[in-house]
Amino acid sequence: MARYGGYQGGMPNMNNLMKQYQKMQRKLEETQEELSKKEYVGESGGAVKVTVSGEKKVLKVEISPEAVDPEDVETLEDMILASTNQALEKAEEESKNELSKFTGGLGF
Repeated sequence: MARYGGYQGGMPNMNNLMKQYQKMQRKLEETQEELSKKEYVGESGGAVKVTVSGEKKVLKVEISPEAVDPEDVETLEDMILASTNQALEKAEEESKNELSKFTGGLGF
């Protein structure tokens, strides 16, 4: 019987397909674990730095003393928001890029 592309007699070789699926599943889990351990930093004007994890949890907020102006709390709040969003966007972008290798760009 001729074999073409892992198919034998017109039917897929289920053992090979299962092995490939399991290998891909392990690699996906390893990639997700690696991403969850990474840290991403967002900055706003050098005065505010926010660090988030790959799990998209805020780990640290650093505020330069020069950024603290009791007369202008709104600017500091905006800088914290901007830094946090920037760090989260970095985490999301890398996660999306890495996981698209497994989904083939299907948007999952």
